Amino acid sequence: MAKKILVIEDEPELLDLVSGSLMRAGYEVAVCDNGRQAVATAAAVKPDLIVMDVMLPGVDGLAIATQLAANDKLSSIPIIVTTALEQSRPMFEKIPSVRHFTTKPFTLAELLKTVASILH
Repeated sequence: MAKKILVIEDEPELLDLVSGSLMRAGYEVAVCDNGRQAVATAAAVKPDLIVMDVMLPGVDGLAIATQLAANDKLSSIPIIVTTALEQSRPMFEKIPSVRHFTTKPFTLAELLKTVASILH
């Protein structure tokens, strides 16, 4: 059974690029394009991993990661944070489920390698 990954990203091109690459790598992929629906989508999808941007409309990535960490059913889902804001790294390092912090721009090969190392 394929591992499920939830991609939370508001830039349509990047969302398509990341989700398409993950699907081609054999993962089952769900997507969410805003922060307001991210936690509800994670609860519905029950992903094995979340790949999430920091700057999102509605609710930012830090608030989402904090909400996920506070939810007993979602707190164990590992998170890969993607952002152009390197200076936000220290805030995410305090959240145990955040397993990796990737600064944009990143390569898809780099992302796939990180995903594989966390899931396998």
